[in-house]
Amino acid sequence: MNKFERQGAILRLVQERPLSTQEEVAEALREQGFDVVQTTVSRDIAQLGLVKVRNGHGRLVYGHPGAVDLDRLSELTAALRRWALSLAATGNLVVIQTPNGFASPLAEAIDLAHSAEIAGTVAGENTIFVAAREGLSGAELAEQLHHHLEGDT
Repeated sequence: MNKFERQGAILRLVQERPLSTQEEVAEALREQGFDVVQTTVSRDIAQLGLVKVRNGHGRLVYGHPGAVDLDRLSELTAALRRWALSLAATGNLVVIQTPNGFASPLAEAIDLAHSAEIAGTVAGENTIFVAAREGLSGAELAEQLHHHLEGDT
């Protein structure tokens, strides 16, 4: 099965049932016969622009982005491409290096994206610490941010 079939299945799955984690999405895909790993699912979720939304029970689940969400993702992508010099994961953090004076505006763009995967940011002059939410490693978060830099979103 190819990428487009897999991504189509992801879109159907998030519409049909509450999936909160990349592992839940991967397991649902496996149940449908797709041989996937979490990193593939992470890339697909980023490429599809899926966002976390609260369902009727207050649980954060993957959903289709609205126009406002797409605008925020587009602004985040532009800011990362403009100011991020490097991304490095450590523990549950991603450390982003910027030119002097640009850490604060990039951190603000990250905060305004309201990503369900990001707990918050701390910015200095040219360095930003981005904290991943509970259950997500810094490496997983860095991979998602790399998708913005590489043109995958």
